[in-house]
Amino acid sequence: MYEDFYGFDGKPFHLNPEPRFFFESQGHSRALAYLHYGIEQGEGFVVMTGDVGTGKTTLARMLYEELQRSRDMLVVQISVTECTANELLQMVSDAFGLEHERRTKASVLRRLFEFLRTRYQAGKRTLLLVDEVQNLPPSALETLRALSNLQVDDKALIQIILLGQAEFRHTLNADTLQQLRQRVVASCHLWPLTETAETRAYIEHRLRRVGWNRDPVITDAAYEAIHEFTSGTPRRINTFCDRLLLFGFLEECHTITEETVAAVIEEISSDFPGVSPATEGGGTRFSGDADADRVAHLEARVRALESALERIRTGLDDALVSGRRSNPEGDREVTEMHTDSFELEQKGRRNSG
Repeated sequence: MYEDFYGFDGKPFHLNPEPRFFFESQGHSRALAYLHYGIEQGEGFVVMTGDVGTGKTTLARMLYEELQRSRDMLVVQISVTECTANELLQMVSDAFGLEHERRTKASVLRRLFEFLRTRYQAGKRTLLLVDEVQNLPPSALETLRALSNLQVDDKALIQIILLGQAEFRHTLNADTLQQLRQRVVASCHLWPLTETAETRAYIEHRLRRVGWNRDPVITDAAYEAIHEFTSGTPRRINTFCDRLLLFGFLEECHTITEETVAAVIEEISSDFPGVSPATEGGGTRFSGDADADRVAHLEARVRALESALERIRTGLDDALVSGRRSNPEGDREVTEMHTDSFELEQKGRRNSG
């Protein structure tokens, strides 16, 4: 819809992870370096955690596709929900294409061992990526540790990468998982984008991937408002910017300003009056207090408008100084404009109070 209006050749803000849109922020570059270092060790566990929506799955998919191109490495990826140790073992067997129906746990482990040993003897490496590991109980994590212990000639037959949300770091600190923790060769944590400049770079990176040619223009103040509203969380940026571009299309906007951002924030709060979008970690929280949430969004809207008025006032001040220098006779007209701006600002402050 808005893609044609702005001349894009695709949609820039998909929610599903797409490696071609990967943005190498400072945090993501660091995480990628840790992952590569851990993989080079060829044993143990590599752990990557992050808040919801920070890009763990995108990073994992990009790494997966990169490693898949190696002829000497077999890489499989599974995403887990809450499951028992036996169910996890069956999922791993499925991922490697091994039969496990009506087999005991010991039998399944033996088949996995034989499979991995055959690959090792052929000079091949095996890597297992396990996503959403915060869902696994300690017994299932112990099963993964048992897999990592499979060796031939003191060489590990499999290496495992664990991907999970921030709470998994607390899980790893449990006394019962000390042995697993000791086998972690590298770990990293993904944070949201910390500065407006990085959020801006992220947005423009995705726009350029679909042929953006500075239409729409996005002002500095708009970027600041987007960063503040989304807390720099990539998934929230995607969701919000998709809505922002739709709004721009419907209003035929070719310049997105702070006021445009504020209007979309207000529109979103009207759609979901009982939900506060400005939540910790980028998640969604049902507040149970719709009035309080709406007041918070109205206050944000007022702050945006006050900021815009301040910029207008500054511009008028500059015009007043310039007018006095170039046209002393125009002082009165410029002064009247300045007075109107001041009265408008005071009215806005009274209404917001």
